[in-house]
Amino acid sequence: MTRPISRLALATALAATTFVPAAANTTTREEQSRVTTSSAASTAATPDITPPVAEKRPHTYTHHGITIEDPYDWLYDKSYPVVDDEDVLNHVKAENAYFEAKMAGQSALTEALFTEMRARIKEDDSTVPQKDGDYLYWSEFEEGAQYRKHWRKPVAGGEAELLIDENLLAEGQEYFRLGAASISQNQRYLAFSTDTNGSERYTGRIKDLQTGELLPDVLENLRGDMMWVANDTALVYGPSTEEWRTLEAKLHVIGQPADSDVTLYKEEDQSFGVGTGLTAQEDWLVIATGDNETSEVRLVPAANPTAEPILVKARKKGVEYSVDVRDGELWVWTNDEHINFRLAKAKLETPGDWQTVIAGSDEFYLTGFDLFKNFFVTEGRKNGLDQIELRQYADPAKITPIAFPEASYTAGLSNNPEYDMTKLRLSYQSMVTPSTVYDYDVKTAKLETLKTQEIPSGYDASLYTTERVTVQARDGTIVPVSIVMRKDRAEILAKAWIEGPGPLHLYAYGAYGYAIPPGFSTSRLSLVDRGFAYAIAHIRGGDDLGRRWYLQGKMFERMNTFNDFVDAGRGLIAKGYTAEGMVTASGGSAGGELMGAIINQDPKQYGAIVAHVPFVDVLNTMLNEKLPLTPGEWQEWGNPITSKASFAYMLSYSPYDQVVAQDYPPMLVTAGLNDPRVTYWEPAKWVAKLRELKTDDNLLLMKTNMGAGHGGQSGRWNSLKETAEEFAFILWQMGMAPKTEGE
Repeated sequence: MTRPISRLALATALAATTFVPAAANTTTREEQSRVTTSSAASTAATPDITPPVAEKRPHTYTHHGITIEDPYDWLYDKSYPVVDDEDVLNHVKAENAYFEAKMAGQSALTEALFTEMRARIKEDDSTVPQKDGDYLYWSEFEEGAQYRKHWRKPVAGGEAELLIDENLLAEGQEYFRLGAASISQNQRYLAFSTDTNGSERYTGRIKDLQTGELLPDVLENLRGDMMWVANDTALVYGPSTEEWRTLEAKLHVIGQPADSDVTLYKEEDQSFGVGTGLTAQEDWLVIATGDNETSEVRLVPAANPTAEPILVKARKKGVEYSVDVRDGELWVWTNDEHINFRLAKAKLETPGDWQTVIAGSDEFYLTGFDLFKNFFVTEGRKNGLDQIELRQYADPAKITPIAFPEASYTAGLSNNPEYDMTKLRLSYQSMVTPSTVYDYDVKTAKLETLKTQEIPSGYDASLYTTERVTVQARDGTIVPVSIVMRKDRAEILAKAWIEGPGPLHLYAYGAYGYAIPPGFSTSRLSLVDRGFAYAIAHIRGGDDLGRRWYLQGKMFERMNTFNDFVDAGRGLIAKGYTAEGMVTASGGSAGGELMGAIINQDPKQYGAIVAHVPFVDVLNTMLNEKLPLTPGEWQEWGNPITSKASFAYMLSYSPYDQVVAQDYPPMLVTAGLNDPRVTYWEPAKWVAKLRELKTDDNLLLMKTNMGAGHGGQSGRWNSLKETAEEFAFILWQMGMAPKTEGE
């Protein structure tokens, strides 16, 4: 129930176009006699099950005079998003059967990992209540529950009121996720949306909190938030097109049929996505549209959403901006004059005349701002470290920074739903400090600890050490890496009969300007407590070190991302943290693309790889403009349809296209049959080609969630079990799993 500030509208629009952490001990040799997909499925119960081999069917395509053979194209069910091709389903099921058979020997380890991970999680946990209007709002898990309950109670006193019980909504569902949740300004109605198959096509409903009844209104195929407007008589929402794009902002009047909903704005550019939000004082509706490099914003009165919109400034390629409004004055965050963004103001009468309030800086990367009644807050990063600064409207140059106790951490504004705030809710953590919730008193500049993440099984931060080191990439760029490990790591490794440098797990994402902060993880401890060092490489493609850091990892500089990761691992080997073949790595989505690229480039470095929903069939996906996200992705990767240079560059690194006959490390690959972001056939085709060409005996597994999407299984325990499977695979392949009978 957070305050819907305007810059989130732009984030919503952009998310609508984005896909929005010694050698191994390998298994016995996979049999040389290969079987067909159908026969592989029938051997699921046998201990010597052989890996499924996808049939090769002739298929070629030609662009810009270049012809590509793609014999596994048939794994792409052309009726998608419906997947009903029996050959495709049989193959996916055969891969799942192979996964289950091979992982069966690690079931005890998986269960042990799951048990210890679960023991670190407080089962009956709740968020810190936060005031919004006349109520305090919070959510909680009950002991054993998979999903949350959402509550409120009057500030003046009274009984707690259950708003949403996700567990009830999830009953009988293989998958469940709560999407938007928005309380009306009169605090009588709750609009919320749910997804029950992982397709991210949400269904919206409205609950009357006075009666407890659901209104008959049903909004289908939603994406993004729902905004209350017109004095709580209507909702603004973003419907999904058949291609899973959000190209409209629509107005639904409560009690009226959905087919009478009015379109407030429709975007004609298929590469853009539309999102909505409310300004700080909730008097203006923001309709934002944008792709990964360009944005455009319109304003309409929240009380009269069908009024003629005010265009803030017409789109200009490469110029991003978002807005908020305070007392009739427009505030603008934009990169029009500096790559690291500036903050400007304008009059509503002349919304495109932006006057600088805070100039762009090479040293400080301005990532956003929030307006409150008596002050405003800027957030950003300096040398890759989060900064939160309070400023006064009368003197914006006067800064009151919020100081934190550690040299390396991640922090930011949390849930601050009201415009008139005297205390700011903040979130904080580091690689050794569990998640902490603070209230910052604006008047006294004091931090009050409200809650520190409780770890029931126990956690002693003094046993761990965190470091921030740098490595030099091949082009001379200095790449930072954050590391956490046990102080007694050497003793742990000695007990495990590991001599010399121990294993190190390396993680990164490296795309869309998403930074991976040096945060805390309880599940990560299951590797660290077994002697692993855990490292996060802050590679180009993210914006960890500023906007330029992001731009140096996209389009025709995409190879920098892959090279940075490979060189980070090699640099950590050179520094003695680990050794060749002792590096394990994981990544998901665009981070899964990273996994595919690094094993093509430097397979000997890695002892085990986990690629979650990997975006590996880059060229084919970017050529298929019918796919949900493709048009919006051209600004990130290039358009191979119109540009021969983009086609050739993508072909040079696309993990699927660059699979060759060589040894590859042991790998676990995951997919979601209903995933709209990275479609299931990308990992399926990639694994099929790897099985055909790889020259090693290392294990290659693929697991497809048949009833889920991009984020894997829902529910906190189901999701945690998948993390336990991942870690069991890594430990097994690194020779660190307990021996099972017959080994």
